[in-house]
Amino acid sequence: MLKRPFFEGDLFECAAGLIGCELNWGECAGVVVETEAYALEGDEACHCFSRRSARDFVAEKRPGSAYIYLNYGIHWLLNVLVKGRGETGLILFRALQPTRGMDLMQRRRGLTAERALCSGPGKLSEALAVRGEEHGIDLCDTPDRFFVARRRPVKVVSDVRVGISRAVEHPWRFLLEGSPYLSKARKQ
Repeated sequence: MLKRPFFEGDLFECAAGLIGCELNWGECAGVVVETEAYALEGDEACHCFSRRSARDFVAEKRPGSAYIYLNYGIHWLLNVLVKGRGETGLILFRALQPTRGMDLMQRRRGLTAERALCSGPGKLSEALAVRGEEHGIDLCDTPDRFFVARRRPVKVVSDVRVGISRAVEHPWRFLLEGSPYLSKARKQ
């Protein structure tokens, strides 16, 4: 299980460092293949830029806490808080390669194509059954919601963020190079 010091590091190092780790969420799990970093300070695309509730969350919660919000009233999106040394902010989980609970994910998503189960932040949350009531849970101290460290070395590449309209130029999207499970192909 990844311990709190991992989430007390720099936002960008953590976002890249989560690539290749396994996210365990109840009966399901998957290897993280795509993340996006959102900085607390000066990042117009970060919730903290315009939402007091997000700034309060960052101030009050411990590093490693789940920041979950409803996107456009449709999908819950899963993020994790990073704060301590270096840049503080939130990391959005954009894609996973499923490793456990495939049948359950397929039922929840209403499809069988493994590559499509978690290839986007909304799809990922639907497949795992991420819900708003889990907002704020501690991903360093919750028995069935946690991360497992990488089991092997991986090649991580960066790209510009996608699916946003502000601060789109930042190369703060981190990808497992060559993964067929990404939400979008690399632009750069």
